[in-house]
Amino acid sequence: MPNAFSFAHSPFDCLDPDEQRLVRASVDIGYYPRGQALLEPGDTPTHLFVIAKGHVQQIDQGDVVATYGPEDCFDGRSLVAGRASSRFVAAEEVIAYELARAAVLELIARNATFGALLFADLGHKLSVLSERERPRDLPSLSLSRVGEAFLRPALSVPADLDVLSAVRRMHAEHTASVLVEDRASQPPRRGIFTRTLLERAILDGRPLAAMPVGEWARFPVIEVRAADAVGDAMALMLRHRVHRLVVVQDGRTLGMLESLDLLSHVSNPSHLVALQIGKAMHIDALAEAAAQIDRVIAVLFRSGTRVGLVAHLVQQLNARLFERAWQLIAPPELVDNSCLFVMGSEGRGEQLLKTDQDNALVLRDGYAPPADLAAVCARFSEALGRFGYPPCPGGIMVCNVPWRRSAQDWARQVQDWVWRADGESLMHLAIFLDAHAVAGDAELLAQVQRTLAALATDHQGMLGRFAAAADAFGPAAGPGWWSRLLSPGESHAPWNIKKEALFPLVHGVRSLALAHHVVATSTTGRIAALVAEGALSPVQGEDLAEALQVLMALRLKAGLAELDQQRPVSGTIDRAQLNSLDRDLLKDALAVVQRFRQALRTRFRLEAL
Repeated sequence: MPNAFSFAHSPFDCLDPDEQRLVRASVDIGYYPRGQALLEPGDTPTHLFVIAKGHVQQIDQGDVVATYGPEDCFDGRSLVAGRASSRFVAAEEVIAYELARAAVLELIARNATFGALLFADLGHKLSVLSERERPRDLPSLSLSRVGEAFLRPALSVPADLDVLSAVRRMHAEHTASVLVEDRASQPPRRGIFTRTLLERAILDGRPLAAMPVGEWARFPVIEVRAADAVGDAMALMLRHRVHRLVVVQDGRTLGMLESLDLLSHVSNPSHLVALQIGKAMHIDALAEAAAQIDRVIAVLFRSGTRVGLVAHLVQQLNARLFERAWQLIAPPELVDNSCLFVMGSEGRGEQLLKTDQDNALVLRDGYAPPADLAAVCARFSEALGRFGYPPCPGGIMVCNVPWRRSAQDWARQVQDWVWRADGESLMHLAIFLDAHAVAGDAELLAQVQRTLAALATDHQGMLGRFAAAADAFGPAAGPGWWSRLLSPGESHAPWNIKKEALFPLVHGVRSLALAHHVVATSTTGRIAALVAEGALSPVQGEDLAEALQVLMALRLKAGLAELDQQRPVSGTIDRAQLNSLDRDLLKDALAVVQRFRQALRTRFRLEAL
């Protein structure tokens, strides 16, 4: 039976062959009927338990604080400490591997990754995993295709066109090169004229208007197919010592691939999408760019980029996308006299895969908006729908009158939300606290935010009602509310990670930020400010920031899997689809959330509400 021990799951998947042999030589099998204790508080552990069948519950002070199932191991910390602090009880018939303590200690001494995954804190685990997984799934030059890279428009001119006219075309189209069609030659040929060749033509001394561009073009152009590997395109550039390739497909010219864009595609695809957004001259082009954002997210995340950085890049891309759409749809005078802003996870910079729209508009005091303002805002909301952002079920969008106001009206509105402090008002206040400007005059939004910051938000009753929303989802009674996620009979039920884990953390931090007049809008920024003010201890701050990363990463991983299967993103996770490492990280993150919720109850006296 020890020979059947699986090394496919964390933390044993990091062991080398010699370390695996040590495990096989030191492992035994234990059987425990339902209700039997495997460890009691105060026991001196002699084995590390690895569950083969059944579930074990960890109980502290009478409450179930964790549940372990097949492939999970426990209790590494008490094994190293030499004393158990919790009770571990078989919730059903359990068969478990028992790895001798001496072998575990030797593995910890020999393999730092094993030790970190076994009993380190959440932050240390994530640090180790980041280094361990960084080389995995890097974008491959052999798998990535030319058609996936950013292609610049291919502008063509006849060979007999004069150089000055050709340069004027290049300037008008914002391009550094044009294709030159020489149809007089037999057979017809195609070349390229670039800014570098323009320098040579200028140095010739003749008037540019008197020289045909075909005289200075380089023939022939080097072509590559859209289906060719990026690595092949790179090799072509090196072989022919060129910086541009013409991309073709089925006899059609799709565009130009430049060396800078090729390298950017390999290193950071977000740069290419940002470039595509900036050059878009109509909504259709923006829609094409928006369609690439999910692919960028998948490439970055699966290449080992930390989820917080992915979210930051996505926030920047979305901000550029929304700004460019607003500029294309709204008249310039409206853009100059307003501030378009986003809220919710988009405003906090924690949005990843596309979700509902949450946006609004501040108009400059005294400015008379155009008569068709409603139609302009409706077109903007429709454009976001085309980009993949569905309408907000609560109607929090610029196309709805309550979400476009003058700066003075917004100031009065946020005051009303604070003073009313009813359920709907506090929900709107929470959303507005995350506001982030994306287009127009950002100072208009800043004026309203300063009004909010100056309000008397020290009233404990209002703050308590605001913070109470952190307990809005999931059973609030008992610290084991989240343990059902990993309990027998619950493993296949989809679980809304946003409502029951991310929201309590995010809103709890937002509540503390409101109470301490913190102006940061991101959760990590708020955590840092609260630690600096002493409202959170450094350990609490680090735990919350790392738990946020884990929960966002698990949510993103589940969402990408749904997209791969061409299913809508549900925002839920399935315990049956989690590997042992993900379950381990999730348990640690949920424990952080639970401790934080308890701290919030004490800080805001929620039990008295």
